[in-house]
Amino acid sequence: MRDHTAPVEHRTVDVDGTEVFYRTAGPPDAPVLLLPHGYPCSSFQYRHFIPALADRWRLVAPDYPGFGYSGTPDPRRFDHTFDAYARFLEQFVDVLGLTRYAIYLHDYGSQFGLRLAMAAPERVAALIIQNGDIYEDEHGPKYAPLKEYWANPTPEGRERIREAVSEEGFRGEFVGEVPDRLVPRISPDLWRLSWAQVRDPERRERIVDLLADQGSTLAWFPRQQAYLREHRPPTLIAWGPHDGYMPEAAARAYLRDLPDAELHLLDAGHWALETHLDEIVALTRDFLCRIGHAGPEVGR
Repeated sequence: MRDHTAPVEHRTVDVDGTEVFYRTAGPPDAPVLLLPHGYPCSSFQYRHFIPALADRWRLVAPDYPGFGYSGTPDPRRFDHTFDAYARFLEQFVDVLGLTRYAIYLHDYGSQFGLRLAMAAPERVAALIIQNGDIYEDEHGPKYAPLKEYWANPTPEGRERIREAVSEEGFRGEFVGEVPDRLVPRISPDLWRLSWAQVRDPERRERIVDLLADQGSTLAWFPRQQAYLREHRPPTLIAWGPHDGYMPEAAARAYLRDLPDAELHLLDAGHWALETHLDEIVALTRDFLCRIGHAGPEVGR
């Protein structure tokens, strides 16, 4: 039996004047797997996934500005919108000199990652989609209060969003609709660390800015769907249907535009890497090897 784990390095790089923290592992010349993170987490969500695949891939997971260990840029030069974070991801890959990559699409990272793919389709080797939705008609019930705000963005609505940016609100994001039997697999470090990193009033307000802007993503959905139909990147869908935002139907919706995508429904929730890491690692390894986006196998 081979041991696939490899040491993870923790680095920083300047991206347009902001110090950006990122985790990386794997041979420098290996095929790249880019790992944009979800809300309200950071690259910490990939802490186990990265070393498990670093024998044949170079994995790169940045903390967005204002998240994790990255700096928080002045809102006068970085407006903390989905457009700004999508531009950030493009700048990040250029600073690191990444010109070919598979992209892991999860939560907010699915928005930033898909816009990166659309900006340079020739760089995209594959997509791995895990609970990142782009089909408004399949949104789950947990979107209801957000949609109310998108339709009527009042100061009272923004205050409700601000109240959700809290340790208890973060806990609800991570354990949410996960069955009780799976909750013990989800580390409380996720919500406690995430809250500790954004509880500064200025940083918290910038997170509220981003949440308040989420409605802007809806206009991108048709363009993202068109990108998938036109370019048909090799795609693996590994989905946790116990998800109040993105139920099973949100995963199956991708098959409208990617009928050849490989779909796996796991007995998991939104943060499936916490509860079903081994299954997703195995699916990812097999998928990337079959499509030819893998380095040479390394033994123990």
